[in-house]
Amino acid sequence: MTKSGDRKVMKVLAGETVFPPPVWLMRQAGRYLPEYRATRAQANGFLDLCYTPDLAVEVTLQPIRRFGLDAAILFSDILVIPDALKRNVRFVEGTGPLMDPISVEQIGALDPSGLHDHMAPVYETVHRLRAELPEETTLLGFCGAPWTVATYMIAGHGTPEQAPARLFAMEHPDAFAALLDLLATMSADYLIAQIDAGADAVQIFDSWAGVLSERDFAKFSIAPMRKIVDRIRAERPGVPVIGFAKGAGALLENYREATGVDCVGLDWTVPSKLARQIQAGGAVQGNLDPLRMVAGGKALDEGIDEVLETLGNGPLIFNLGHGITPQADPENVTRLMNRIRSAAKP
Repeated sequence: MTKSGDRKVMKVLAGETVFPPPVWLMRQAGRYLPEYRATRAQANGFLDLCYTPDLAVEVTLQPIRRFGLDAAILFSDILVIPDALKRNVRFVEGTGPLMDPISVEQIGALDPSGLHDHMAPVYETVHRLRAELPEETTLLGFCGAPWTVATYMIAGHGTPEQAPARLFAMEHPDAFAALLDLLATMSADYLIAQIDAGADAVQIFDSWAGVLSERDFAKFSIAPMRKIVDRIRAERPGVPVIGFAKGAGALLENYREATGVDCVGLDWTVPSKLARQIQAGGAVQGNLDPLRMVAGGKALDEGIDEVLETLGNGPLIFNLGHGITPQADPENVTRLMNRIRSAAKP
């Protein structure tokens, strides 16, 4: 039986250089796949898809079957935590996620005690996935970072620069700190339960880290991430953690050391010199521009080759710099896989 340490993604997370590098794609189970759209049509809304193990297992496995990717990531959403906190989360087609904006008073009344009961279907999905996936395939659990989740809880929806959350943090620093602390505790509990259900490693998505100043990045992104990682280290030692702080740019220079993550996710805007510098300290993940998956052809080939040339001589998990978009052609994923698998070592 294959042990988790023999899985290519796990080898890279341990600091090994594997070439060709293992591959998975953020949002690899998504609307660009016709089989995903067919399965989603069976659900009574997006959250029902996330909380119905039969459907969540199926959509998680679809890209593995089609492309032979090296990792599967649990199909869920970063906003299941506020949903567990009864913030009236809903997904509106063409609009995106919505919830009731939270007040200072409501932060103090949040009750995390129902987390594991609420997430029981998610844990069942993870357990079933580990049993059904090929032995060589890494299973990733995930959650949203406290800062990113808090931005949605405060505004009630996504905003371009997350001004409502940034202003709230300035005007109500104690309440905002309490919210981040609660979210960090719940996120750690949630990830540990995913690990216990069968996840080999976990990723934390800080999708809105790029709107923060250097000072606020340290307080609102780094500090809660460190709390989560320290909890996982203490309670489930040896389980790797990937941190993805989209848009953080130069602030990623010491991200690994500051947060304690095993692998640093890079978006497509990270300069090559900085990417190599971060990789000198351990595993990195990324960082193809997702639009190249839409463009295909020469643009896709050039992007793949650039990532391999820049990062292929060190520990790399090949991925996109953010999620694959609904406009991407599945044939471009096949093209990507073939080009990486047949690549010559740079």
